[in-house]
Amino acid sequence: MRRVDFLFLMVWFLCSGAGLLADDNGRSLIGTKPPELRNVTWLTGGSHRLSDFQGKVVLIRWWTAGGCPFCAASAAALKSFAEELPATDLVVMALYHHKSSAPLTEDYVRDQARRLGFRFLVGIDNGWENLNRWWLDTGDRMWTSVTFLLDRDGVIRYIHPGGVYTPEPTEIFPKAYDDYQVLRSSITKILQAGRDSPE
Repeated sequence: MRRVDFLFLMVWFLCSGAGLLADDNGRSLIGTKPPELRNVTWLTGGSHRLSDFQGKVVLIRWWTAGGCPFCAASAAALKSFAEELPATDLVVMALYHHKSSAPLTEDYVRDQARRLGFRFLVGIDNGWENLNRWWLDTGDRMWTSVTFLLDRDGVIRYIHPGGVYTPEPTEIFPKAYDDYQVLRSSITKILQAGRDSPE
């Protein structure tokens, strides 16, 4: 075998092997149940577990502040879901994961959530514990700003793997409006399926 052919085969082998670890955008998690939330400091009061929301559709977005344009741009979408879709059936929560070199304080996160207009469940994912268990430890992930959509039985039905989605088209993030439409359609479909199911 010529040296050039051998090198080509080695490069192909390495690339295809790396491809096995490539981010699958969460497709392998669809249809599974995520682990229970733990070690969350809830800034909106009380303590919450996924099991508390049995029978409801749950939307969870991990977010950070202090320089994350994707999280800031997606805030309007989260607000629209919380305000426009039936609160009796949909629970929206935002779990903060700290990336700043500044000290993490509840007041800082509370101020950032207020600045973004979050009026739904907000918690601090201490040590990224849930982000790791739900997302980062399950594959080779490109983003931390992931969104999970769970059906009324707590099963993962849709994942936006990270980045941004916006309720209005924007030149800065050209794909964001399409991603928003897909996410909103997924939420609506799951909400409707729950209403149409027999008692």
